[in-house]
Amino acid sequence: MSRSATKTATPSSDLAEIRPGQSIELLKALHILTRDGRMNQDSRRKLKQVYHLYQFIEPLLAQVTQDHGSAQVADIGAGKSYLGFILYDLFFKSRDDVSHIFGIEARSDLVRKSVALAQQLQFTRMSFLDVPVADALAEARLPATLDLVTALHACDTATDDAIRFALHKQARYIVLAPCCQAEVATVLRKHKGAALADPRTGALTEAWRHPLHTREFGSHITNVLRCLQLEAHGYQVNVTELVGWEHSLKNELIIASQKDLPRARPARRLHDLLEQLGLTELQERFSAA
Repeated sequence: MSRSATKTATPSSDLAEIRPGQSIELLKALHILTRDGRMNQDSRRKLKQVYHLYQFIEPLLAQVTQDHGSAQVADIGAGKSYLGFILYDLFFKSRDDVSHIFGIEARSDLVRKSVALAQQLQFTRMSFLDVPVADALAEARLPATLDLVTALHACDTATDDAIRFALHKQARYIVLAPCCQAEVATVLRKHKGAALADPRTGALTEAWRHPLHTREFGSHITNVLRCLQLEAHGYQVNVTELVGWEHSLKNELIIASQKDLPRARPARRLHDLLEQLGLTELQERFSAA
């Protein structure tokens, strides 16, 4: 074997950690593997996280394709379309159907790079739209309904835009990993003085009186409101860890499955919670209608 071949070959110890049939070139492009096909501690952690996330999404895709023969997927705020490429490589690449993955990303430079990578890998059933998610609602290149909508690490209100998009597209499954929630904390902070002085809410307001607690409580309540909103639209909601807490504090994974469940109680709880916390100005954002 030549010296150059030895240099570029992926070591067998690294290959043992990669699923059979997975594209080595894709893993290099995503920087999970180095250019010479090796893995370091950081890339091993990335690969572990990828597989951990995939184990949540794969059964959802399997159910959809079993029921309908194919799956239409949208990744909101796709960035470099990391998730979309992994889903295509692990699940769709070996299938001969009309499944499609749509990456929606407002940054046109990232979209161009994703288009080029998909062409290089011959991932022909991937499309990329350089539009904000709010504009994607009227995008003719998207199907009227979608089977799965994902939004991973969509910052602050981008997750809420993704939820609105998924509801509009009547998504059967919604998978969200929110981060950097700030809007609710801002509203809590604005009304904190009045809430502390109100004998009906003063004791409860202690939960977010200190600035650090305002931020953390606001982040937590944001996701609670999102879960109630999804339940108020008939979804069954499961909340779990995306990765180990040692890797990230922004670590919630919200998985919603449309089961057409009763909606009145979560809608009422959503309304009451917004009112009790002084967040009624956010009623439209967390709409149950």
